[in-house]
Amino acid sequence: MNSPSRPATLLDKSDVLDGLFASWDAIDRLMTALPDAQWMTPTPLPGWCVHDVVAHVIGTESMLSGVATPELDVDVSTFGHVRNPIGALNECWVQHLRGETGDDVLARFRDVTAKRRATLTDMTDEVWNGVTATPAGPDTYGRFMRVRTFDCWMHQQDVRQALSRPPSDADLGDPASRLALDEIATSMGFVVGKLGKAPDGARVAFELTGPMARTIRVAVDGRAAVVDEFADTPTTVVRLDGLQFTRLCGGRPLGDDRPREIEFDGDAEVGQRIVDHMAYVI
Repeated sequence: MNSPSRPATLLDKSDVLDGLFASWDAIDRLMTALPDAQWMTPTPLPGWCVHDVVAHVIGTESMLSGVATPELDVDVSTFGHVRNPIGALNECWVQHLRGETGDDVLARFRDVTAKRRATLTDMTDEVWNGVTATPAGPDTYGRFMRVRTFDCWMHQQDVRQALSRPPSDADLGDPASRLALDEIATSMGFVVGKLGKAPDGARVAFELTGPMARTIRVAVDGRAAVVDEFADTPTTVVRLDGLQFTRLCGGRPLGDDRPREIEFDGDAEVGQRIVDHMAYVI
């Protein structure tokens, strides 16, 4: 959440939209000509099959287009995989669309994303940079759309994992992958300090390997914060594949499509505790 010490996040509109639209295009390609039976394939998300994941994306983009959440005759908050009010809201759309065929769901997906493309492309810089409610607290609409890119990209990976259609190195080098990691990086202070309970003075480096290679640095000085560089060597290094890193952050299981090894340098106990508590996505 932004405060006077956390200024609004100003992001380049064209860059973010390139990533968001790329994530939608990738989902479209995955679902095109998919046999009906494969739409029912379970995903890494408890309670959701491929059909449900796409329905969820449709629901969120529909709500952002001003469409009311469907009313159901069942209390979805009682479902075992629904853990909070946002989950219940998402589940309403999943249940609402569950009876539709894969072709119908894909047609809905294409329709709502086409409308959102037009709306976002025509959006003025004033609105894009204006502060609004976002899943990360009050921030710019542009930040909200980076969160949307992250969410859609993660769900693309859920579908890929379910269908055994792993991303290529080129796929993982696209704008959506970079923006998804940018968004994840903003939460690493919370993960290291609040969830992983790294001690004061800790300097934790996540060294991501593979096509999504980058280093994310978190320094704990009273509170944990992401920093560009350390003044000294890191006290803990956590080294793993970039795609597997995103899965851990999203509470998903590691996949067999990328290296599964997690290596530690320095204080391995702190590193393991952080890895054990990396699932921060609600």
